[in-house]
Amino acid sequence: MSEDEYDPELQNLLARRAQEESRRALEERRKREEYEKQKEALLRVILTPEARQRLNNVKLVKPELAESLENQLIALAQAGRIRVPITDDELKEILAQVAEQNKRDYKIQIRERGWK
Repeated sequence: MSEDEYDPELQNLLARRAQEESRRALEERRKREEYEKQKEALLRVILTPEARQRLNNVKLVKPELAESLENQLIALAQAGRIRVPITDDELKEILAQVAEQNKRDYKIQIRERGWK
């Protein structure tokens, strides 16, 4: 068999693989969008409009913090461990507590070296 006989098979295989990857990526994106819609629906119930706006503002500056807080609030609400809806003032308190927990004390030491 010559090299030319393998080319159509190889091209066919590569085309199928590309289609499969495209299909997988599309499915993953669809699942992620569905998850985000469900999360937004839950947050509409858990947070007042003002609190939701504040959380969206936090998301612009610190997306990881906002994502973590959203997941924690949803879990607590589903477990019945928090009173819903959470007001803007209550969310401010929660954010202050989280900021306090994440606050680090930085200690800078300057050592003088003898220059010879």
